[in-house]
Amino acid sequence: MEQQCGCECLRNGDVVNEDRISELDEDLLVHIISSLPTKSAVATSVLSRRWRHVWKTVQNLKFVSIKYHRTFTEDVYKFFLLHKAPFLESLHLEIRDRYGASNVGILLVIAFARHVRNLVLDYVGSLFCFPSVFCIDNNTLESLELKNSVILDFPSRACLKSLRKLHLYKIHVHNEDSFCNLLCGCPNLEDLVLHGGETYLGTVTIAVPSLQRLTIDKENNYGGGEGYVINAPALKYLNINGLFYFEYFLIEKAPKLEEAKVSDVSKIDNENIMESLTSAKRLSLQLSPFEIKFPSGSIFHQLVYLDLHTNNRKWWNLLSFMLNASPKLQILKLTDLDMSSNKGNRIGQKWNQPKCVPECLLFNLETFVWIGHEWQRKDEKEIATYILRNTRRLKKATFSTKPIEPEKLKKLEKRRRMLDELANVDRASNSCHFVFESM
Repeated sequence: MEQQCGCECLRNGDVVNEDRISELDEDLLVHIISSLPTKSAVATSVLSRRWRHVWKTVQNLKFVSIKYHRTFTEDVYKFFLLHKAPFLESLHLEIRDRYGASNVGILLVIAFARHVRNLVLDYVGSLFCFPSVFCIDNNTLESLELKNSVILDFPSRACLKSLRKLHLYKIHVHNEDSFCNLLCGCPNLEDLVLHGGETYLGTVTIAVPSLQRLTIDKENNYGGGEGYVINAPALKYLNINGLFYFEYFLIEKAPKLEEAKVSDVSKIDNENIMESLTSAKRLSLQLSPFEIKFPSGSIFHQLVYLDLHTNNRKWWNLLSFMLNASPKLQILKLTDLDMSSNKGNRIGQKWNQPKCVPECLLFNLETFVWIGHEWQRKDEKEIATYILRNTRRLKKATFSTKPIEPEKLKKLEKRRRMLDELANVDRASNSCHFVFESM
């Protein structure tokens, strides 16, 4: 480009002063610098007189305190004294303040006075109680993300009519009633994330008719309460991870569920997780077949994609169950990304192939992917051979094995022979394309 803001431009041998960007409409200038980091947006004020006050109406703001800084919140407050935008599209605050939380409250007062639509508060310091008064009658807040040293205490029901996204990371919830009063006041909530946190609630009840996406990640922490009860009839996407030793995990209604990921869930006395997934089209499972209940007679009529992790003991029992229960399955992916896996050292484990060939292998399975295939294990070779010999419509089979150091020539040669054996298996599908690769 020949034009530069505030610079001279040479064209056809003539020297002229041009500043095309500064000639743009005010709204367009604001839109341009809204994409910049807030500090850079303020810096544009030195470009020319035209730019001096443009940053003051930017509606997307982000302030990050990389380390503990005594004057950080004060500096942000001074910024707002000069900032003139009556509305805030988004405000992102990352604050590290070991000296107190009072200034955080002042910044939130300003944010809600400016009718903030999307708010992220990542606060590390002394515990700070998020002011529930901001949520009593709020029609503008659409997204709220709270992280770390934040306490939620809602003695009365919230009223967040426009809130569609609520993400809570490692925060503290005062009691069951506080959590219930918050969710009950979000009639249009669609996306809920509960990640870690020192809640210690008796029962976590998630009864949100509008909810479409739900993530519960306890980061492999043991049960800090009695359990979870989920009633979300509009739920489409579910992600559960790291739930141990709860009394129950009950999903009462999820008839519209399309996709689910369930990993590291065990030792729950009363749960119906697998039964609630029968309407899903895509599943990712990382479970031990000995530590979760499998519903008898249930069929995954809609399931077309299954990603099954193979790093749990006797995981193939779960594979056999899912193959028999998923007649429409088209894509099967087996995954083990643990580079330090010691599965090859386990003994006394034997896979028993199904008595009858599953319907999905006979009529629908087209893609088979195995990432982290333990080629030296007899049981995994038997499983791979069984699938290849019985899948009639298989179009592509991909085997990705874990890397071997080049100096281990004997091991490399042994793996090559195993892959050759798989490639020469008498397959049910004559049109199957083979791919072998190293992770």
